[in-house]
Order: sequence, then structure tokens, then C-alpha cells
Amino acid sequence: MRKVNVAIVGISFGLEFVAIYCRHPQVGNVYVVDWNEKLLKVAQERYGIPKERCFADIQNVLDIPEVDAVHIVTPPATHAPYSIRVLQAGKHCGCTIPMGMSLQELRDVIAARKKSGKNYMFMETTVFQREFLYIKEMYEKGEMGRIQYMSCAHYQDMEGWPDYWKGFPPLMHPTHAVAPCLMLAGRRPVSVYAKGSGRVRKELEEQYGCPFAFESAFITLENSDIVIEMERFLYGVARSYSECFRVYGEEKSFEWQQLASENPVLYSRTDRFRKTDIPERTARGTEIQEERVTIPDYAYLLPDEIASFTYNTVYNNENTHLSFTQGGGHGGSHPHLVHEFISSIVEERPASLDDITGAYWTGTGICAHQSAMEGGKVIEIPAFEKE
Repeated sequence: MRKVNVAIVGISFGLEFVAIYCRHPQVGNVYVVDWNEKLLKVAQERYGIPKERCFADIQNVLDIPEVDAVHIVTPPATHAPYSIRVLQAGKHCGCTIPMGMSLQELRDVIAARKKSGKNYMFMETTVFQREFLYIKEMYEKGEMGRIQYMSCAHYQDMEGWPDYWKGFPPLMHPTHAVAPCLMLAGRRPVSVYAKGSGRVRKELEEQYGCPFAFESAFITLENSDIVIEMERFLYGVARSYSECFRVYGEEKSFEWQQLASENPVLYSRTDRFRKTDIPERTARGTEIQEERVTIPDYAYLLPDEIASFTYNTVYNNENTHLSFTQGGGHGGSHPHLVHEFISSIVEERPASLDDITGAYWTGTGICAHQSAMEGGKVIEIPAFEKE
């Protein structure tokens, strides 16, 4: 069995992935990169990574011929530059979200991937979380019927996060919201228009120039009559964390729960009409059944060695990290991401979430933010695969 040697760059949040790579049956040596010596020491002591495989600079692992792949888990502004460096070094690249900070950065990553001949994987969690896998399975079986409408949101209060997040435009980082809807639709987004709502504090405007507390958008898909509604906030809104989506079909519809302690709701159309005790209204509207559903785990899709990571994570109530305190572990998605990245390399095929997918999902938000800043102008989304 071929073994892939992997380097993880950025092990604050990335420490979660270090644990998974160390257990994956098709991963050989694991390397870690971070400027924080304390985190490097944690990686050495907790996961037995030798000191000679711990570095403070990404270039160190790019210079090692034995390193096959690099997983980037660093601040957003570094994603495109680091991805390009990894690909130019002749290594496979996995990168956390967003893919880049501008449409040009997205194009530059695609160009680097094409020239390198290596894999690029966009490491978006939401299309590997339990809720999406549940809905995808139901839709592919035909149980939902024709999809009529989808909406999605990512609510997150980022007060107290590192300074590079300060005042970040809401829809510039859209994929935790929109990825499930675009994945389920299976159509490329062609245009978007958006509006900003509310205002953040003046000091939050300074870094990125965005005054809006909320940004909301409508997305048009190619050759489709489905519209996707998308919204996000980061500052100045009294609402707890949620990455959520709602899918409305002819036969079944799914709505994300409002509170983390609840279960989502599944609506099902029956063949019966609603009955009333008023004779002239005995057949108005079909009956809709409502039920709260328990979402199953999908660990059975994974190798046994990493299946437990759908629930057992590095971060927990005793060992906290903001991403987990707010996001709850991203729905068990992390081992699925790692497995898909490694499998795509071993099987010599493109990753299911490749650079073109990442560009569309990220680019939709970049164009939506542009639209909001221009008062709701319709913005065409580039055809990345044709450029």
C-alpha cells in the first residue's frame, strides 16, 4: 500500500488534523510547521512527531523531496500564496477555506495547479458533515423530489478572534454557508446580487472597508430554475453560532434547527388532503407531516483507524479552541476531508473538491460582497474552468 508523507502548516486549529493524519493507514511520515514553538512541542509530545520533522517555516518542508503533500491551515491572506508555493514545489496541496482573497488569487491558484500537474483540494467541511451527507443520500434516492429552493447561512460572532479577522466582510468567506447548496444543486453559479444590512463599529471598517453587519445574497445557477439565498454576519449581531442550510423539495423539505440542543426538522408531503370539520373546506391543501430527525453518523464510510474522529476530536471542553467552542467540530467532517485528500493522491485522481470547485464556491462570495458594496448590482461569476 502506498504511503503519503504529509506536512500540516499551521497547527493551532490544524492540530486537529495532525491527529487524524497520524492514524490514517495510507499516511507515512507526518511533518508540522508553525512559528509557535509551544505548539510544535505539543505535536512532538502528544503525537510522537520527531523534532527533525517540526519546522517554523513552510519552505523547510517544501525543500524536502520526501514530502508528498501539504495541508495549509493558516490565516486567510496566506492561503493563495502558500497554495501556489506548494504546487510550484511539486507537491499536492490541501487548503482550508477561503481559497483566496480575490478573483485573481483564485485564478492564480488554478494556473499553478494546472502547471504543476498535482492535486489541489479545497478543504470545506460542510459537504462532509453528517447533516449534508444525510440530505444528499435522501435526495439521491429520489425521496425529496424536485428541489424548489435552498437557503443557507453562517452566523458567527468573531469578537476576540485574531486581528486579521477584524472587520472581515461577511460574504468574502462564504463557503460554510453556500457549499452544501451548490454541491446539492450540481450546477455552477453564474451570477449573484447582494445587499448589506446594518452597520458595524467604525473601527471594524478600517481593515477591509466593509461597513455592513449582515450581507445577504441571491445566487442564480446555470440552466436551473433553482435560486439559492445566502446570508452571513461576523460582528454586531446577537445570535449564536450556526452553519445551516434549508432545502425545500416537492416531497420532502429539511430545515436546520435553530438551537444546537435541538434536532433538525424534516417535512414530508403525504397523499392525503387536510381535512376540516367545515364541509366546504374538506380538501384544501395536502397534509404535511413534521418530525424532528436524529442525524446518523457516517463513520462507516471511513477506514477503521480514523472513524472515531467523527466524534472524538483533539479539541473538547477541557482543551478548547474557538473554532470548536463555536462550531462544535464541524459535524464530524474532518476525517472525511483527510481521507478524501489522501485517497485522491493514492488513486491518482482529482479530489472531489478541486480547485475549480473551490474557486466557484469562494468566488460566489467575493462577487456577492462586491454586489453589496455596489448597492445590489448583479455581478457575473467567472467561468473558472474555461479561463
